[in-house]
Amino acid sequence: MIELLIPLGFAIFIWWFSTGLVLLLDGMPRTTFRWSILISSGLAIAAFYGLIYTLNRPSIMNAYCAFTCALLIWGWHELTFLTGWLTGPRKEACTELRGWPRFKQAVAVLIWHELGILASGVVIIAVTWNASNQVGMQTFLVLWIMRTSAKLNLYFGVRNLSEEFLPTHLTYMGSYFRKRAMNAFLPVSVVAASLVLAALMILASSAEVSRAESVGYILVSTMLAMAILEHFLLVLPLPSTALWRWALRNRPPPAAAADLQSNA
Repeated sequence: MIELLIPLGFAIFIWWFSTGLVLLLDGMPRTTFRWSILISSGLAIAAFYGLIYTLNRPSIMNAYCAFTCALLIWGWHELTFLTGWLTGPRKEACTELRGWPRFKQAVAVLIWHELGILASGVVIIAVTWNASNQVGMQTFLVLWIMRTSAKLNLYFGVRNLSEEFLPTHLTYMGSYFRKRAMNAFLPVSVVAASLVLAALMILASSAEVSRAESVGYILVSTMLAMAILEHFLLVLPLPSTALWRWALRNRPPPAAAADLQSNA
């Protein structure tokens, strides 16, 4: 049992702490962004080397290593996006209310960020192809697919827009969100993710996999479970920012942030 609880607890902690750390860093004065991105870039490069090192070294420690490396690479993308360093060519509020024009504007707001993730994903898949340790690739794919799903749900409309997560310099992105009680895509995305989660849990408990593989499946499935929880928080009447209040304490409220942006 303890062998299951350790990777479970590790994944939950690193999901909570890494999310909060990115929110804390992108909420700091913009003069600090250069150093944040520089340090994160160094960690991301080291993480790529870490993934390569663990490719054909299946062990429990290397499962943790590959998992952490994938998160460091993902953290670089999140940090460069939320600091405004790598977003898209459009840097103003949405002017279209519906349809294809609104979608085109939404894509233009973050296309460079998405292409950067695509490039990293292609490299990770290519490097890990047929490798015995797939934890890093699986973790990155879970983050990529579920974050894309969350963005689409915010675009289609949800109850909790979580605009508090947007730093002052990105408040214009809130105009691309839509406030609705529910949208048709959210239950589809949650059910599909839950089916994959069930399959991963079955694999993790299978007697046919090694202990290292079991730990890897637990790490990946826990990250997927946290992403599913984030989807539920989009529509449940719960404060989605409560878990990261320590990282948001220096942020102005959304209305005040919007005023600061409009006066910038």
